[in-house]
Amino acid sequence: MCDAFGLSNSAALTIFMKAVVRERKIPFEIKIDTPDDTRVKAMKAFERMREDAAAAGLQDMSLEEINAIIKETRDARKTNAGSN
Repeated sequence: MCDAFGLSNSAALTIFMKAVVRERKIPFEIKIDTPDDTRVKAMKAFERMREDAAAAGLQDMSLEEINAIIKETRDARKTNAGSN
């Protein structure tokens, strides 16, 4: 990354350290999602999928029906790919 900016590693580190001194803080946000954040995001995504399925009338499909639709879609893709 430093090479792309035309900086040596030591020059980049010097710029970083001067920014720390000047701003009296780390000059960028350091963040990681907590497991709770990840779980909450996953649950929200799952709820959206359930709502979408219900809106499309698909919430009561069996696993066999779902797999049949997946197979039909894959077969159609193979057929279309073979005709191109």
